[in-house]
Amino acid sequence: MFRPIFAIANATVGEAIRRKVLLIILFIATLFLIIAPNLGMLSARSETVVLKSMMLGIIQIASAVIAIVLTVYMLPNEVERRTIYTILSKPVMRWQFLAGKYLGAVLALGLMMSLMAVVMSAMFLVIKQNPSEAIKLLQAVAMYFVQMSLLASVAMCISTFVAPLVNFFLSGGLFLVGTVLNPVFDTMQKSGSGASWGKGLAQLLSVILPNFATYNIQNPLINPQQQIQSEASYYINAFGYGVMYIAIMLITGMLIFEKKEV
Repeated sequence: MFRPIFAIANATVGEAIRRKVLLIILFIATLFLIIAPNLGMLSARSETVVLKSMMLGIIQIASAVIAIVLTVYMLPNEVERRTIYTILSKPVMRWQFLAGKYLGAVLALGLMMSLMAVVMSAMFLVIKQNPSEAIKLLQAVAMYFVQMSLLASVAMCISTFVAPLVNFFLSGGLFLVGTVLNPVFDTMQKSGSGASWGKGLAQLLSVILPNFATYNIQNPLINPQQQIQSEASYYINAFGYGVMYIAIMLITGMLIFEKKEV
């Protein structure tokens, strides 16, 4: 049952590595990570804060673009090139095809993010010579990987029923909303003032929209004054939420793709 999924995932990783646009994005991000240490012209502490923030920001933005570009064209390209007919004519179910594509996209994304993480750690160690801080930065990248896997599942689901260009802006918009507005929704729910209907709407939106903000842990890493209460519990809950939402997105995409004429 899983052999077709792994075969499709393996082929998808090869296709992703050969895509020039993804390699260009990866090259630019890596280049910025290399030159980032030369952009800090502040005091020792401020320089460290700026360096951490800049490096993590570069990886997050580049990873988000890669995740969206990687997935929005995945299914439409298979249909346009008619390779999907060859694959589905074999003993491969549609859900296996979609699962294999997603798994391949996540593996390719993981490889690219790992390369950026290695470059970031190497540059940080060369400049600051602080292994413990470099390890903490890798923790943030690991959270970003879950975040981008979630984003990829959203884009993959949407790709089953909309055109790639629309999907690009829709997935990007959801990423921005889920990153920026989810903390606002949480504040509205916890606020003692405000209309009940507003709190209800905020709670509904926080449940429906993917909460990408959960995976932004750079502030506690950059500012020692800010600490995550019960780190192990926080990371477990964030990982569990990501797995659950990814499963919902993939199942929804599979149901839509199963009924779609290709």
